[in-house]
Amino acid sequence: MAAKILFASFIALALFLMVLPTLIVFPMSVGTSNYLEFPPKGFTLDWFVAYFGDEEWMGATWFSLKVACATTLAATAIGTMASIALVRGRLPGKSLIYALTLSPMIIPHIVIAVALYLFFAPLRLTGNFYGFLIAHTLLAVPFVVLTVSAALQRFDPMLELAAQSCGANSIQTFYHVMLPGIVPGVAAGAVFAFLTSFDEATVAFFISGLEGKTITRKMFEDIDFNLTPIIAAVSTVIVGASLLLMTAVHFLQNRQRG
Repeated sequence: MAAKILFASFIALALFLMVLPTLIVFPMSVGTSNYLEFPPKGFTLDWFVAYFGDEEWMGATWFSLKVACATTLAATAIGTMASIALVRGRLPGKSLIYALTLSPMIIPHIVIAVALYLFFAPLRLTGNFYGFLIAHTLLAVPFVVLTVSAALQRFDPMLELAAQSCGANSIQTFYHVMLPGIVPGVAAGAVFAFLTSFDEATVAFFISGLEGKTITRKMFEDIDFNLTPIIAAVSTVIVGASLLLMTAVHFLQNRQRG
């Protein structure tokens, strides 16, 4: 009994230390000082007002949202089709293809960033929407493949055969039989794709430009040259949005099980 309590206490402490930096960000974003401090002195929402009222911050935020939304659509479509091919298809070298698909999760992002910069620069894809879309889709597809593949593994293939035996073609089988059953996996993959794009910093630092600048690149610049609690306010907004998206996916999964 004592060993179980000790083990549970250790796990709880480890989880608390993992979450602690995120928890500290919020009080730092509402302090009255002109610099980051913890614990904060006083309470104010001026830093959130400054963030939403700053054209440069808003420009970077909207650019990140636009790229993240486009990345979500592209990565979800590509990842879902790739998952169906890998799970249901009979591909030669399937294990190798699966490993290559997941390789962006394993290869350090700094290596990918340098490679993308060297490849994009001659094509003038640095600092623009299309360059970010290609780069972030490359990074996001593995997350979609993982979640959708897991959903497909749990989905009964006999339902697909039954639909086809009743006269449904492959497209009809997918939309009317398979897709409703794997919606939670697809939704989870879409959320991970969105967060991968919106939160990505290393690749964005290399392929950003003066106009095409993501919110993470803007945060890096302000940390170096203009460190104020606006950084904490932006971080709080990003964390809040991420939690809302994950809660929505959790709700969808519970509803699907019901």
